[in-house]
Amino acid sequence: MPLITWQLWLASNVVEDSPLPWQKPMTKLTPGRIANSFAPLLARIGSPAPHPKPRGKSPGLPIGKQRKKRPPCPTVKKGLAKKKKVAKVTT
Repeated sequence: MPLITWQLWLASNVVEDSPLPWQKPMTKLTPGRIANSFAPLLARIGSPAPHPKPRGKSPGLPIGKQRKKRPPCPTVKKGLAKKKKVAKVTT
């Protein structure tokens, strides 16, 4: 939590107010407004991650090679549940 607060405080001088359609523009931004205006700031900064490299298409199955049949798995069948024994009550 303290890191988020510091991040918002440091960004308060850099971000521009981008109010939603029903909000009035503000001169002094609140932490919530700064958080809402953070997305354009991050888009301007960019990402330090490199762009993904294209790897091409995989060669696939060689021509003329036959696919192997999948070995069949045994079918599992459950039997009927046995009825519980009821103790007779003698009087």
